[in-house]
Amino acid sequence: MPVHGEVLVAILNDPLDVNIAVERGWYRIPVSSVQKWLRTCWPPQWLAFYQTKSSGQQPYAVQRYAKVAGVRKVYRWEIFPDDPRDEKSERRYYQLFFDHLDDLPIPIISRRRRRIIFIPTTQEKFFNANEINDLYDESPLEDLLWMHMQRLQIPAERQELVSIKKKNYFLDFAIYCGTGKLDIETDGDMWHIGAERASVDNIRDNTIRKAGWTLLRFDSRQIREQMVEYCVPEIVEAIKSLGGIDEGGLVPRVIDLNAPEGSRQLGLFDNR
Repeated sequence: MPVHGEVLVAILNDPLDVNIAVERGWYRIPVSSVQKWLRTCWPPQWLAFYQTKSSGQQPYAVQRYAKVAGVRKVYRWEIFPDDPRDEKSERRYYQLFFDHLDDLPIPIISRRRRRIIFIPTTQEKFFNANEINDLYDESPLEDLLWMHMQRLQIPAERQELVSIKKKNYFLDFAIYCGTGKLDIETDGDMWHIGAERASVDNIRDNTIRKAGWTLLRFDSRQIREQMVEYCVPEIVEAIKSLGGIDEGGLVPRVIDLNAPEGSRQLGLFDNR
């Protein structure tokens, strides 16, 4: 049975960290990051590395991975004994050891060259992923919606990090369109229940909308029971109203629910 967090995808873009991983067989993660991001899935059985710089690998892709052989909690001065002893040297890290790095036969790419921090995922998702967004393992609701987006060739970015007025927000699905941006949120029954949670969601939604995002929010019943007749048409209509999907080409792409592929390219004389 797939286990959330058995594979941890982590960023590897600092030349020092690349050299340590390749030559010395270990990787470091700040203890504070583990407490914030990974408290439900620690330690991982596997490490995989997302590199934004080439270092002999495809940039903005996951290609290297390793089986974790051991984990220990250390001070920075223990792993970098030649550095000066100061406040920085007292920082705590988890040091993860592995015997060697293997290469995936086909890299897991990021279409939009996004910056990630950590992605806890399952072995099944990791070894079957075609691109970064296939890795996310946040909830069954998100996976169900993602499956339908893939069928319709909607290139959403999952758990997209956006900064608004110096505050970070993670969007369940971000879709970049010709004339705007679409944020799609999925609400689990337990997480978004109650007046206090609703108030937090309302403030968050208003902030995101004021920053120029169009927002759709679906609850668990709508996703599980009304995906085809309600959720998908709402998403397609929102994409159409925002000028079609912008993939960096000259002409945005619109989604056609009646087309076998689920999408078609806008012609030069089509109304955008």
